[in-house]
Amino acid sequence: MRAVVDHSVQARLITVPSVTREVTVGLRYDRHDPFAVSLVFPPDVSLDGQEVVWVFSRELLEDGLRAAVGLGDVHIRPSGPERPERTVIELRAPEGVAVIEFDTTGLLHFLHGTYGVVPDGSEHLELDLERGLTSLLG
Repeated sequence: MRAVVDHSVQARLITVPSVTREVTVGLRYDRHDPFAVSLVFPPDVSLDGQEVVWVFSRELLEDGLRAAVGLGDVHIRPSGPERPERTVIELRAPEGVAVIEFDTTGLLHFLHGTYGVVPDGSEHLELDLERGLTSLLG
């Protein structure tokens, strides 16, 4: 059975109002971390020239496709009633805020792929608590 879902999508990185840049963003899901999804940004869009990875809950991504959600560093929302086919993800860091606009269909396709690996509601069955405790306790 597949353990990882990797999916690339085109997105718009909004750097200042009305200035956008097309960027390919990697979406990643690994059954060994069943509650999380990752956004992987290429080195050419980061401040230090390194690949940037943001990790947050799969549930947050799913909920953000329908309504504004998020506290802290990651906020997700539909682009607006006039553009329901787009989803906005805001990533907040000490260096500033990155606003990325995605085609909602691409995000849905990725989510459906993750549910093929670990169905919604069964994430806890994938956790290896013994291995986790061993690594914590040495």
